[in-house]
Formats: sequence, C-alpha cells, structure tokens
Amino acid sequence: MNRRNFNRNLAASTMFGLAALQTGTSHARIIGANDRIRCGFIGIANRGGQLLTAFKANPDDMEVAGLCDIDSATLARVHEAHDKKPVAVKDFRELLSRQDIDTVVLATPDHWHAYQTVEACKAGKDVYVEKPMCTTVHEGRVMVDAARKYKRVVQVGTHRRSAPHYQELAEKGADNLVGFVTMVRTFRLSNMMPGGIGRCKPTVAPENLDWDLWVGPRPTQEYQENIAPYKFRWWDGYSTQVGNWGVHYLDAARWILHEDAPESVCAMGGKFAVDDDRTIPDTMICVFQFKSGRLLTFTQGEACGNPMMATDANYRPLGEFEMRGINGTMYISDRNARIYPERGGQFGEPGPRMNAVEFPGTKLGETERLHALNFLNCIRTRENPNADVEIGHKSVIFSHLANISYAVKERLEWDAVNERFLNSEAANSLLHYEYRAPWKLEL
Repeated sequence: MNRRNFNRNLAASTMFGLAALQTGTSHARIIGANDRIRCGFIGIANRGGQLLTAFKANPDDMEVAGLCDIDSATLARVHEAHDKKPVAVKDFRELLSRQDIDTVVLATPDHWHAYQTVEACKAGKDVYVEKPMCTTVHEGRVMVDAARKYKRVVQVGTHRRSAPHYQELAEKGADNLVGFVTMVRTFRLSNMMPGGIGRCKPTVAPENLDWDLWVGPRPTQEYQENIAPYKFRWWDGYSTQVGNWGVHYLDAARWILHEDAPESVCAMGGKFAVDDDRTIPDTMICVFQFKSGRLLTFTQGEACGNPMMATDANYRPLGEFEMRGINGTMYISDRNARIYPERGGQFGEPGPRMNAVEFPGTKLGETERLHALNFLNCIRTRENPNADVEIGHKSVIFSHLANISYAVKERLEWDAVNERFLNSEAANSLLHYEYRAPWKLEL
C-alpha cells in the first residue's frame, strides 16, 4: 500500500468511526460467551432490590457494575452492601453515559420507564425494564421503535414468561387444555379498609431525596409522604393497580389464550369505601372482549380481600386467576396449575368431561432468576427475550385501555393495528400526555 492509499483509507476509517459515535450501538461492546455482563441498576429500593437479588443469583453471567438512585440514603446503604464497590450515582444519565456499563436494569417508578428505556437504547445499552413497562400507549410504541432502531435487547419484567409451567400452558394453549374458553377471571384483592395509604399534607421532601428528579416528566407535584417511595402506585399520574398487578395476569392470560388484543373494553368502579388520598379506584372491574368470542376480566378489590375463586381446605385460593373452558376449569398460580373437569349442566350429560390434571409450578424466587438469566443470555445471542418489548407493549395496552375506559366512562372499541379507539376522541386524547420540560420522549 502506498502512502496516498494509506492516507485515503485512514481518512475513510476515521470518518466511519466518527459516524459510528452518532449511533446508539457505538458504546455497545461485543460480549463473548464467557464474558460477564456489566449491569447498572437504576432504582434500587424495594423492587429494585429484588431484581438485584435475582440477577446476582446468576454470578457467572453478570456483575454489578453500577448503582443509581435519587435517594442518597438508599444508594449509600445498597452500595455499602457490595464488597466490590460499583460506581454509585444519583442521576441515571451518568450511568447511561458510561462505556463500562453494558446493560441497565430499570426499577424506577412507572412514569420513568419509557423515557429511561428509550435513552438507554440510544446510548447503546440493552434494557431490563420492570412492569408495567410504561404509562401510556404512545410511550409503549416509542419504546418498541427505539429497541428496533438501535438493535437493543429489551426484556419486560413480566417474569412469568420464564416460568416452565406457564411456558408449557402457553405452548399447549388454553383451548386445547380445557376446551374452548369463554371466560377468564383475574384478580387483585386486598382489604385496605379503613385508611388505605392515608391522608397527608404536602411538605418539604427529605434532604436525601431529589424530589424534582423523582417527578421527572410528570407535571410539578408537591411532595407528600404517601406518594414516595412506594405508595405512588395509588396515584394515577404515576401508576395504577391494573397496571401494577393487573398486567401480570393479563399478560399471562392473553399468552395462554393465544390472543393479541381485545376488540373492546369496559371498566367501571370508583373510590367507594377507602378513605385516603388515592386518585385511583378502590373497586374496579375491567371487561375485555375478544373477536374470537370470549371475555377476560380483571377485578381490583381493595375494600375486600377474601378469595373470589375456589379454595383448598385451608381457604387458600386454588390459583391467582382462572380460565373456564367448556370441558374444564384451569386455576393458575406460581405454585402450580390445576385443571378440574366440567360436568354436564342443564340438558347435558352429568358425567365429567375430562380428567383432572396438575402442572407443578416453580419455587419462589426461581422464576425471577430464570427471567434475568434469559435476558442475559439474549444479550449474547441478540435474540428476542421471553418478554420482548413488543410482547410487553401488547400486554400493558390492556391496562391502559381499562384506565382510559374508566376515565371517560365509556365502552370503547379498539383498533389494535393503528392503536386508536374507533368510537371516542375523548379516549384517544388520553393515549399520551405532554412531558414536563426539559424531558422529551423521542428517538
């Protein structure tokens, strides 16, 4: 190679390198089969601590390389518990900018998930994002687009997708197991009477908490003790219970039913009994109807806690949700799945229509470890994980639709292709909200 060609090739390679720095994959290293994946954890209290445990249960595959929390007391406590001291920062943007972090695990409040996921993808990071993965339909679609544009692996924390018995049920399909299913019932019950999350007056935030950063893209909000760190789930600006708990069961149900989206939804309820500051209902029933001819319901009862389905001898529910087919009823939980035969009713043959069946479950905590391991494996293979971002988007839409139906007090018809309502502009206006400056959700 002569000097002229050498200089020409050098210039070309330099230009290529500069161009690469403008892409979301520029900071992503190639991870070999034996490399430990360097994980940064953003939001490390409560659920974030549980995810730390789940990921650290796979020590040959990962290392804790970064910790981030806007609560300095939490950050110091968790950091001190690690022998090999990872980098510790308050602002998640510092963690995203680091080239010694391969992936981030997001367990921040729900209203932060979309922005942080998109920014992480743009920074060349793979992402594990807790459920619910977002708070609006628009946010979910942008998250999917970001993962695809920047070629990132994004796993949503609906961990039942990695439980072997759930996988077996989904592979076989509900209709093949219990006959055509016409009705599915899912629940979240907890008697929070009388005081619930309590009543508090606005006050000055603790010195250890960066409250403005906590609020982030949502409208300015004065600090109250019954919002953060955990009780934000009863404030509709930050979360809801059909999003928090409901998405677990709605995701599993649509998966086992082999359904993508409902064609209509109707949600009713209200703050009927609990005397607290919440801005979400204490009682709510959401009904989703599918084109295939079946109903899926989610019931939120926070003024009553007794089981709504069949129980064992110790008055424990047989499952966390149930699927009612023409030949049998399936009660499904993390512990196991049990199928009880149907018998002929009015004008029918009285005998059982099938045999009883049981599918053993997964021990407590193992499903979360398997979900984390699936994500780590996919970082190496670049395959879609068990709860890929598109799967998570389709599932959390159920929660969004229910909340919107409740807000506008209408039965809504849903166009899943265009992700719009067919019969309500008021409902369409709630598909997203305007972020507070300076935050912008953009690819």
